Amino acid sequence: MFGAEQNPGEANLETAEFNELESAVRIYCRLFGRIFSQASGTIIVDQDGRRYIDFLCGAGALSYGHNDPHIKQAVIKYLQVDGIIQSLDLHTSAKLSFLRALRDVILRPRGLEYRVQFCSPSGSDAVEAALKLARKATGRHTVAAFTNAYHGVTLGSLAATDNSRLRASAGVSLDCVMRVRFEADSGLDGDSLSMLETKLADCSEASRPAAIIVETVQAEGGVNVASGDWVRRLADLAARNKILLIVDDIQVGCGRTGTFFSFERAGIEPDIICLSKAIGGIGMPMALVLIRPELDVWAPGDHVGTFRGNNLAFVAGAAALDYWRMPAFERQLEVRSRKMRTQLIRLLDQHPDHLKEVRGLGMIQGLVCASPVLAASILRSAFARGLIVELAGRTNDVVKLLPPLTISDSELEEGLSILALAVADAVQNACVAVQ
Repeated sequence: MFGAEQNPGEANLETAEFNELESAVRIYCRLFGRIFSQASGTIIVDQDGRRYIDFLCGAGALSYGHNDPHIKQAVIKYLQVDGIIQSLDLHTSAKLSFLRALRDVILRPRGLEYRVQFCSPSGSDAVEAALKLARKATGRHTVAAFTNAYHGVTLGSLAATDNSRLRASAGVSLDCVMRVRFEADSGLDGDSLSMLETKLADCSEASRPAAIIVETVQAEGGVNVASGDWVRRLADLAARNKILLIVDDIQVGCGRTGTFFSFERAGIEPDIICLSKAIGGIGMPMALVLIRPELDVWAPGDHVGTFRGNNLAFVAGAAALDYWRMPAFERQLEVRSRKMRTQLIRLLDQHPDHLKEVRGLGMIQGLVCASPVLAASILRSAFARGLIVELAGRTNDVVKLLPPLTISDSELEEGLSILALAVADAVQNACVAVQ
């Protein structure tokens, strides 16, 4: 989405007021130029009462939909008894409930043992903390990161991000990163991990990277899915070379790929895991880092943030984990994922000259278009018909779908039907333009 050619939407006097009062840094409001006022589940409504199916979901932060009733009631109940809202890093009952739920529902059943670090409530700061900790724990400075990676826009995370426009906005040099080709780019002139192995062989142990940071599914990068075999090879390479492995699961964790963590299919245990977005339940800001206990070498205050004590996020996050207590929930994810994939492949078969590929895993799916112009046309047509989608990829040629994990069958079918109409519109317009 970043750097996309943007559509100003439907300008009116009120949106003009936003233009006057708010910074030019905004993105999504330029694409979806309405004023939204209410939302429930998969549906978001503008102030004129028009209904939209939301396949953007706060860029993945709303994996349980807007205002999920179970999560919302937990937050309301907590507020009604004057529960502590802000606590820095003090011990609170809300934090303890969340930590217990994360341990008992997610970590222990998967045989995982991690300590939890709460940081400032943005995914970018979780990455900052992970990179800083890796450097502190190893005494080394360089980090290996991948082509098409997106890890955030604060300086440390931006150094690991592979987006030339965003990197240029830093205004300073972004150093100490070794760029490695992601699996999807390996075919250019050889296997990326073999090339990395060769590069590491020329390094002394002291000059090797402190860590390798990877998204096993690159969401912003174009919905590029690393195979389980490639992820296992990467983990093995890191371990043999005494390099820490950081998995950035900020957008594709918390069930988005069909399992709670995106790397479960590969059977690995990363040294450090970054989570944010959906971990806050209903969009409550929260970010955390999962750290293998022996790597928890922080001194008190080494990495702090005032809003790491967001107790409403702890309450919402604990309530969201209740879904993972139900085996039927993961089975439903599999059914919905399969339905999405089937419908997108059908679109690919219908428009082979304009659609190139379907990418994705679980309930993050991408439709690769023949051009960024076509992708932008699909986005605009979908929005005009009542569906919100996003673009991804280096040239924004991928239509990315992130519906709520809790979406009903009927709403999923409706959204996919609108997408099919939007694709047909865009293809027809493209054909007319050629004529």
